[in-house]
Amino acid sequence: MFNLAVIHEAIAAAVPERECLVFRDRRLSWSDVTGRTRRLADVLRRHDIGWHRERAQLENWESGQDHVALYLYNGNEYLEGMLGAYKAGAAPFNVNYRYVDEELTYLFGNADAKVVIYHACFAPVLARVRESLPQVKLWLQVADESGEALLPGAHDYEAALAEAEPVPPPEGSLSPDDLYILYTGGTTGMPKGVLWRQEDILRAALYSGELTTLDAIVERAKGGDIRALPTAPFMHGAAHWAAFNMWNIGGTIVVQSDPRRLDPKDIWSTVEREKVNAVTIVGDAFGRPLADELHENSYDLSSLGLIISGGAILTASLKQEFLELLPEIRILDALGSSESGAQATQFSTKDSKATTGDFSMTPGNTVLNDDLSGLLEPGSPEQGWLARTGSVPLGYYKDAAKTAKTFPIVDGKRYAVPGDRAGIAADGSLVLFGRDSVTINTGGEKVFAEEVEQALKHHPAVYDAVVVPTPHERWGQQVTAIVRLRAGEKSGGAIEAALRDEARGHLARYKIPKAFIFVDEITRSPSGKADYRWARETAHAMLGLEAP
Repeated sequence: MFNLAVIHEAIAAAVPERECLVFRDRRLSWSDVTGRTRRLADVLRRHDIGWHRERAQLENWESGQDHVALYLYNGNEYLEGMLGAYKAGAAPFNVNYRYVDEELTYLFGNADAKVVIYHACFAPVLARVRESLPQVKLWLQVADESGEALLPGAHDYEAALAEAEPVPPPEGSLSPDDLYILYTGGTTGMPKGVLWRQEDILRAALYSGELTTLDAIVERAKGGDIRALPTAPFMHGAAHWAAFNMWNIGGTIVVQSDPRRLDPKDIWSTVEREKVNAVTIVGDAFGRPLADELHENSYDLSSLGLIISGGAILTASLKQEFLELLPEIRILDALGSSESGAQATQFSTKDSKATTGDFSMTPGNTVLNDDLSGLLEPGSPEQGWLARTGSVPLGYYKDAAKTAKTFPIVDGKRYAVPGDRAGIAADGSLVLFGRDSVTINTGGEKVFAEEVEQALKHHPAVYDAVVVPTPHERWGQQVTAIVRLRAGEKSGGAIEAALRDEARGHLARYKIPKAFIFVDEITRSPSGKADYRWARETAHAMLGLEAP
């Protein structure tokens, strides 16, 4: 019975006293989390939240379940919100807590949110938009340090749980067809709700190993006493994927003390105090400040054996730096997306040369040719599309056209094609170029933003970099780099020349940035992903161009 709630309940029955979730002074056992999530499910069911139509009656872009918005920072309530909703037969979805009023109104409306679970600090924002959300039936407010009073008609989260009953999910009420919903970040367009069957997301992203039987999962979990800290916001797929991966093998999830910002001291202190075995980060945006902190201060990190990076590029130079700072660790670089799950991996150790972009594809993944008519042959000089078949999403919520485009049928098989350009080397290994949506066309040549960003980050003066196209009279578009330098480094002609020299060692001439913009801070999403909309707007403004 490959359902997330069913698996969690089964593991909890086997290891009830093991720690399941640690956050600040809260040390919740598997039994504690089971009781709390059953109570939350009871709260939802009392408000008629759950299943309303069977999967067989629906199109791939439709949902027969009520949707629960999780407008929360990291903490026990976020993961409880996911599990509790699943146990009620509802489908939770992630909310970017940086969204402003208009974006929130769009997201809640697009998702048809029936319930909103939110931290009290967001109450003022919700007070402004709630009149535009008549479909919301239940507001659950999680107390925090803000001291914000309950919104009129809202329920205090802890009080609601205390009044509910910890009854298990009704027999036969949960199904592998129950939805898992992940809203994309919207950095290159409006957010879209990706609909997965729970069994498919388990196979694609939430379980490391072969799914055979529930008994086998539980037996493995009995010996899986691993402690993991996902550093990114749970509203980002990479973070809660890491949490559920560890839960599904019986592990303990640890949350840093201050989840509202990336505080390297807090993270490494938590790893030291809680004897964490695995840390999940999101590329250089998280890795760079964490590595810098290890240069400045010492921690007992002897428990740490694995750093996992997903959701953004972790450059080879930073991997090598971590391996020198922590020579006993392994680094797992995981490639995937909201629409495809995990697609490829790469391990780095002190005994192997750290690289970027050299991945081995996981089962079910391949590269389709450019016109999506078939598979790309190994060793072909052509580019194609990284794709997954087998366990793939149903589609995008309420969007038949985008569902058909992103999940095409090729030779009788349904694929997920999220938009990554790739090739296959003669030995069958993956050659990754970059995301098509952030490709620059300069003089008829395609340049992938990520490859230029990686090249620039090889220079020791660069702290962060984002690359975008800007108009060019002759070439149509030019490569423009927005760069944040390290403290003490100065912008100007000398550093521009040095960065171009660095890039020439890694890139063809036409890929070298023609313009540089130096900024004090690069805007990224809370998950660490580049905000290319912000980058384009900033580049156009700084170069005196019309808004894109």
